[in-house]
Amino acid sequence: MAVASKTINMLEGLVRDSSFKWLLGNRASFDEEFEEMEKSPSAQSNWISELSPVANVVVRRCSKILGIPAIELQESFNIEASDSINHPSVYARNFLEYCCFRTLALSIRVTSHHSDRKLGRLTFDMMVAWESPAASSHPSVNLDEDVSVGMEAFSRIAPAVPLISNVVVSENLFDVLTDSTGGRLHFFVYEKYISGLERAIKRLKAQTESSLLSAARLSREEKILEMDGTVTTQPVLEHVGMSTWPGRLILTDHALYFEALRVVSFDKPKKYDLSEDLKQIVKPELTGPWGTRLFDKAVLYKSISLSEPVVMEFPELKGHGRRDYWLAIIREILYVHRFIRKFQIKGIGRDEILSKAVLGILRVQALQELTSTSPLRFETLLMFNLCDQLPGGDLILEALADMSYTRESERSNYPRAVNASEIYSVSSLAMISNLGFVFAGRSSGSSSPTEGALVLEEIIVGQATSLEQAVKESRNSYKKVAVAQATIDGVKLDGIDANMAVMKELLLPLTEIVNWVLSLFSWDDPLRSSIFCLAGAFMICREYLSYALALMFISIALFMILTKYMNHGRTAQEVKVMAPPPMNTVEQLLAVQTAIAQAERFIQDGNIVLLKLHALLMSIYPRASERLAVALLVSALLFVFLPAKSTLLMLFLEAFTRHSPPRKTSTERWMRRLREWWFSIPAAPVVLQREKDDKKMK
Repeated sequence: MAVASKTINMLEGLVRDSSFKWLLGNRASFDEEFEEMEKSPSAQSNWISELSPVANVVVRRCSKILGIPAIELQESFNIEASDSINHPSVYARNFLEYCCFRTLALSIRVTSHHSDRKLGRLTFDMMVAWESPAASSHPSVNLDEDVSVGMEAFSRIAPAVPLISNVVVSENLFDVLTDSTGGRLHFFVYEKYISGLERAIKRLKAQTESSLLSAARLSREEKILEMDGTVTTQPVLEHVGMSTWPGRLILTDHALYFEALRVVSFDKPKKYDLSEDLKQIVKPELTGPWGTRLFDKAVLYKSISLSEPVVMEFPELKGHGRRDYWLAIIREILYVHRFIRKFQIKGIGRDEILSKAVLGILRVQALQELTSTSPLRFETLLMFNLCDQLPGGDLILEALADMSYTRESERSNYPRAVNASEIYSVSSLAMISNLGFVFAGRSSGSSSPTEGALVLEEIIVGQATSLEQAVKESRNSYKKVAVAQATIDGVKLDGIDANMAVMKELLLPLTEIVNWVLSLFSWDDPLRSSIFCLAGAFMICREYLSYALALMFISIALFMILTKYMNHGRTAQEVKVMAPPPMNTVEQLLAVQTAIAQAERFIQDGNIVLLKLHALLMSIYPRASERLAVALLVSALLFVFLPAKSTLLMLFLEAFTRHSPPRKTSTERWMRRLREWWFSIPAAPVVLQREKDDKKMK
């Protein structure tokens, strides 16, 4: 009691000194709460001595929402929590999480919770308390300034409300929200984000409840997630072959629809199904007048159900952000259905996974309103887009699928007693259901929203789930990839001459080795070549080639290890390259032209070789083909009747000794005859046929 009285007195002093002005401000709810804590006799008994004042305020608000006294919440936690969660070093934070998760799971079951501004303030206060939960940590919180929260607190509390965030994208979402505030999230930004989510939900409801696509959505109750092309100044153009039509593009949680614009109305929608396994390809595309590829503002859709690809163009004066947004959300729906098919997720688990994609698109729509000045990387904010890009993203999806299987198998035992070490966050499906949306897989006889509220355990009190662990490992790998990519971007040079100089310098050791080997084969130094020839023949006869290769790999590995220890603590050695003389624009253009001409000649020579081989194989010129056939038959007999060791020895000696003094004259004569025979073979004729295009431009 003495400790509680002392703490209450400390609170009174903090209030008088305006140290809690960030909590009080103009919010009457906290004024009343502090006054009640000062006057109420029960305030002393409900004070948790292990918690900081900020955490006590949050826990008290949680207890009022739950209708359970704080002391009873603590007793329940003490009884149900495991020893690892109940350890004094983590007790305050874990108990705070216990109260927060229980409160949020109850609060967001209210249908209109997304429009309750108090819930947004409550979640932010939970993040503030999470950063300083213990009684010993409250002095480190500077309450005299505008309070902000860090990434770790946001990533822990925000995913407990699936509409606000989820475990996979929480860090990227936090980076966007704090882009202009130095990596700390302030409430005024967070409040704008919550307001944006509210508007996105209202828009989703209005679109879904409208008469748009009513016939197409009748069978599976699709939800319209996005629509574009309704404004004449910003049309969507559909290109099919040489045909182009303006119209309206609609994305649902199952398909993409395009309605061509007629004089006063829209045509019947064309459907591009994203939920079926049609080998779809969705990628950015270039468009332009008369088939030219000038503007990077389109999305290409291709599937086995279409005879030719369809290109959706999003014209805009500056940039291609509109296209990037549509590309990301189309892929999100495509990827989520691929995930469902791959892991054969059915029933409520399927609806749960699909709801994650829907909520992700809602979050992106809210962020578009919040950050209109800076472009967003939409693919990093959508869960299934991100898993497609992250190293180890497949492991994240596997963890998600395992959690879905686990919860689906446990539904038969629901409701059950929930252990404090397994206090789960509310599911995305429950969130969507409580917002008033029904998935096609949920009939009238399905379980209620609250009954399916714990389908997936993305967050557990005091523990990291398998999903969180997979995300953490993937992000660590991504950081290494990002560092490596930064070094790659730093060494990219402009100009053919500079890049050729770097390549020559890097290939210098290999060039020296190749020149040394060629000198041995050319017998420039007969003594060295003889020694090498005898050593090679000996290794082949004694079957030591595998040992020689192993010795070479061991030598390279030892060289790398010795270099590592010799350079320990030193910075990376730069590759020094002599810069080529500067070239003006005309010289650079000539260099490019020369390189293109050389590449063209190389391709021509390659085609000639292939055409000659085609002529030999097809016996277009029988005499030459007969000679080649006889040579192949003799070679085949040698391979069949001679041991592999003898064959390899013969090939080595023939290749290595052809330029030796005894064989040099005969080799030159045979090589000359071989060239004459090859030059005498005509190439197979080629006829270029143009594809007839009967389509007319509309």
